[in-house]
Amino acid sequence: MKTLKVLSALLSYPQPEMQAALGEMGDALARENLLPVREYSALLALMNRLASTPLMTLQEQYVASFDRGRALSLYLFEHVHGESRDRGQAMVNLLEAYRQHGFALNARELPDYIPLFLEYLAQRPGGEALDSLTDAMHVMTLIGARLTERGNDYHVVFDALAALVGEPADIEDIRRQAATEGPDETVVNMDKIWEEEAVTFLANQDGCGINRPMPGAAQPVQWVPRPGSIQQPAHSR
Repeated sequence: MKTLKVLSALLSYPQPEMQAALGEMGDALARENLLPVREYSALLALMNRLASTPLMTLQEQYVASFDRGRALSLYLFEHVHGESRDRGQAMVNLLEAYRQHGFALNARELPDYIPLFLEYLAQRPGGEALDSLTDAMHVMTLIGARLTERGNDYHVVFDALAALVGEPADIEDIRRQAATEGPDETVVNMDKIWEEEAVTFLANQDGCGINRPMPGAAQPVQWVPRPGSIQQPAHSR
């Protein structure tokens, strides 16, 4: 599904290659024609802004949006498990699912990074991809609702994801939560958090990084096919 590939790219750390491909990405959305007019138009408006804004500004905005606090973290299991041991096991399971379908991570990136997860789904059959996306929509919708409350136009990417599979049954509760939350405690207490030792996962897993990269650091991610599998496109951050 090219649409998921485009949404993955839009949520990734901005790079020159992404800016250069925005026109092609818009064409891919139009050809696949999976999104309603409202969501499609909103994505085009976002892409126009990304194309006309200096890259350094985009990178600064990206870091300010997603790398300074947990409320808008682009790591799925951070919203589900926090820093508990369950998060580590969930990532092991997700990494194994990737490998079972012929992929291995060749970068210092965690498997629950949403752009990476979407790129993986983009390579799977449509029905399977949408089923897996549905399973993650509670977290996706919460992030999107928080972005909307903050007036952050990245919310349109999550609106598009919801348009593909539908909103969770408790969408009103999610929106109410986003509207009534206080300040992100990880931002309020940032100095204290940065002094703590980082929690690592998957220390013995080949090909996958064990630490979250420093905010804004460009970390290349590549799918490495197993022997005999089809070569997949690279994903970069």
